[in-house]
Amino acid sequence: QVQLVESGGGLVQPGGSLRLSCLASGRIFSIAVMGWYRQAPGKERALVATITSDGNTNLIDSVKGRFTISRDNAKNTVYLQMNSLKPEDTAVYYCNADITTNYRSVYWGQGTQVTVSS
Repeated sequence: QVQLVESGGGLVQPGGSLRLSCLASGRIFSIAVMGWYRQAPGKERALVATITSDGNTNLIDSVKGRFTISRDNAKNTVYLQMNSLKPEDTAVYYCNADITTNYRSVYWGQGTQVTVSS
């Protein structure tokens, strides 16, 4: 059984930084795309950033220059480094991964809260 577990969320002041981590565990054969989504209060879950297995990244315009997505394939882990945080970045952040075990499926983590407030 595959699990994705996020960590690193918390409360930070505007302009501060946080680093989110997401570890995929279980009987994993391979992981294709990994990504981060977020869901703000009263809004739908939305894409933030993705990274392929060979390191190609994609970030939404509102976080470019502030957020960096990276991954460690040996550790089945994806990271989201968030700098210059703004109150509008406040949301629950979810990890997502396209994983092949005996079959291919998309998995989600349980979410980690990020709150940007003074």
